[in-house]
Amino acid sequence: MNEKTTEDLLAGLARMCGLGKIIAAVEPVSGGLMHRMYKVRTDSGVYAVKHLNAEIMKRPHVFENYARAEKIEGILENSGIPIVPAMVIGGHKMQKLDDQYFYVFRWQEGKIADWNQISKDMCFKAGSILGKVHAIAPGNIEQQTPQTSHTDWRGYVLKAKEQNAGIAPLLEENEELLVYVEGELNKARASLPAVQCLSNEDMDPKNIMWDNGNPWMIDLECLDYGNPVSHVTQLALQWSGIVTCKLDVDRMLAFFDGYLEAYDNCFRGYGDVAGVAYTWVEWLEYNIQRALGKCMDEAERELGVSEVRSTMNRIRYIHKMMPQIREALDTRLRKRDVTRYDNNDGR
Repeated sequence: MNEKTTEDLLAGLARMCGLGKIIAAVEPVSGGLMHRMYKVRTDSGVYAVKHLNAEIMKRPHVFENYARAEKIEGILENSGIPIVPAMVIGGHKMQKLDDQYFYVFRWQEGKIADWNQISKDMCFKAGSILGKVHAIAPGNIEQQTPQTSHTDWRGYVLKAKEQNAGIAPLLEENEELLVYVEGELNKARASLPAVQCLSNEDMDPKNIMWDNGNPWMIDLECLDYGNPVSHVTQLALQWSGIVTCKLDVDRMLAFFDGYLEAYDNCFRGYGDVAGVAYTWVEWLEYNIQRALGKCMDEAERELGVSEVRSTMNRIRYIHKMMPQIREALDTRLRKRDVTRYDNNDGR
């Protein structure tokens, strides 16, 4: 989609939603890896508009998933969690125009933290937000068959070779590692406790806006029910530098400190489930598909190629650092005076 078409589409959306006339050039906002975000100034105010990825919107059950996320968003807002919710316009949060889908937000001042300049205090505050979300309605559930990942890595290698794709050598070189870490991910998921809560698995640093030191959670379409142990482990690692391949164990522990201060269900086996860090293999597969042509346009295909390379580096780094991660989770988490495992009241 070219820029002129985007301008016209957003102008039509502004009219449809009663936002007024656009009075300045639409500005793309960086940060999103699946959808596209724009800053839109109209004669009635300043808005952030999220243009949802057309390929994502073709997935089975996608509208049910978004509806569930919107419902949870309302729960978080009513619970005092600092979020930037989508606006309700015409009785709906999701807007449709010309078979395209959008969310509209009031513009939130602030900025996203640089991945390389995240402090322990920021990690503590982010962990505290996640803990407060998990503490809203946690509970034990019946033991279920764990979600497992079974990717045909050999198939992707062959398809990449058939297309003479630039990612083919990278995939072939790391095929054995990918099979191994996917197995470790499946083992970790099988070891998770049977607990469920409201959660935001996508609450990484690019989805927290900081305004005068105060954090605001944005990009909430991934809100869902999930396993708190899995989500806190993955997010603590992301906030501590796994994404940039610069792990800072003290930042990881600061995230856990904030989290456990807000919500502690007495689980103590985080080292045993550290393999959930390898969920990056699922993000890798998604981007392999984009890199091999399952995408909206050439720009998204190129983004897929870039993400394949960076995600593969990240998986290799996690594999290298896993002994240090497990040791810290087993020995350095702050001990608390708790005597029973989980609950239905968050304590």
